[in-house]
Amino acid sequence: MRSHLLNDTTAESYRRSVTEGVERVASKLAATRRPFTGAGVEDIAPLIDRVDLDRPLGDTSAVLDELEDVYLRDAVYFHHPRYLGHLNCPVVIPAVLGEAVLSAVNSSLDTWDQSAGGTLIERRLIDWTAGRVGYGPAADGVFTSGGSQSNLQALLLAREEAKTEDLAKLRIFSSECSHFSVQKSAQLLGLGRSAVVSIPCDHDKRMQTVALARALERCAAEGNVPMAVVATAGTTDFGSLDPLPEIAELCERYGAWFHVDAAYGCGLLVSPTRRHLLNGIEHADSVTVDYHKSFFQPVSSSAILVKDGSTLRHATYHADYLNPRRAAEERIPNQVDKSLQTTRRFDALKLWMTLRTMGADGIGSLFDEVCDLAVQGWRLLAADPRYDVVVEPTLSTLVFRYIPDAVTSPAEIDRANLYARKALFASGEAVVAGTKTGGRQYLKFTLLNPETTAGDIAAVLDLIAGHAEQYLGENLVHAAS
Repeated sequence: MRSHLLNDTTAESYRRSVTEGVERVASKLAATRRPFTGAGVEDIAPLIDRVDLDRPLGDTSAVLDELEDVYLRDAVYFHHPRYLGHLNCPVVIPAVLGEAVLSAVNSSLDTWDQSAGGTLIERRLIDWTAGRVGYGPAADGVFTSGGSQSNLQALLLAREEAKTEDLAKLRIFSSECSHFSVQKSAQLLGLGRSAVVSIPCDHDKRMQTVALARALERCAAEGNVPMAVVATAGTTDFGSLDPLPEIAELCERYGAWFHVDAAYGCGLLVSPTRRHLLNGIEHADSVTVDYHKSFFQPVSSSAILVKDGSTLRHATYHADYLNPRRAAEERIPNQVDKSLQTTRRFDALKLWMTLRTMGADGIGSLFDEVCDLAVQGWRLLAADPRYDVVVEPTLSTLVFRYIPDAVTSPAEIDRANLYARKALFASGEAVVAGTKTGGRQYLKFTLLNPETTAGDIAAVLDLIAGHAEQYLGENLVHAAS
């Protein structure tokens, strides 16, 4: 069994195995004609259930053959131009190379004596991102597993910085379009979901600052404490950006921690043409960034940034076996002192490899491309009488709804849109997402693939309409009979 352990004596075996794996995946990517095969749980589950994990195959070639059946054949491929579903991006090759390197070396970014140069690379990337945000030299941060963890840590810091120890008095303000992790974080932090005050959005799905001001005033009048305001720079459903400068001013006036969830919109930090959309983010006390969304990085690659690095002390715990207090006194750079995690992957290497290969403008140009594509898609939808589109995109998301010619009930239209999404997924021809707005069922394109074209969007719209019309036609026949 030691022949499978990666070390100096197995280097050649490692080279052969990884090369074979890369060749298999590369062939699969080149041959993929649809984003999904349409396989259902009932198709895939028996294949996996039949695998006897107590009887190893003993050979990586045989394992790769098996992997084709249980995973690769029926995977959902985000690189395909007709994957228009969730906030999943195709990944850039330098980042995939970084993934291969970091997995083989297997550094753990919790302490210096487990990562050395990896620690400094992560710190340099945090400083670089903080500079892009507009922070000064006091800023700091740490890589995380994703936006939900970043938001949780930001609100933990906000709770600890709040001017009361009575948790029942603390309130968090976020828009009705904010990410669900705000409510989840409140629950995890012992505040309860009722501590989150939902602020209505305007027609463009941006937080209404007039309503926020009223809610903050009411909070103070009731003797409660405005712990934090969470502004969203790129909502999951609409890609909308809350008015950051106005929210920053209100946070300063009422003494609330200002957090910007830019998990989606962080790609604007490197956009050659759209950086101004994030004006005001420099006033935030903390910022969430998800490089594995609009920086085209493999999952996971995310970070939390703070304007004042000293606030990260609220996540610090010292263990004698790991990061004793003397290590901090000796200025040993242990990243665990800032993180909610202990053992942690060297995810920063992927971004490092990307920047050193493509440069920031290269990443930003890709994000600009998908934002430009969303504008083209919006024009197609706005001109198509079959569809109702909710809002003109700011980033790269489109929310729309199929509307039939014949007058029918809103509930029946809901069912037609739901059916169309499911039927499309089952066909494997394209993948789209769904959501609700105004209590009604809508469909959603999340455009993060620069290889997607307006022609792809038009073709998928035709497919959706075809499935919806089929559903309505069958129901009409059924009702008549």
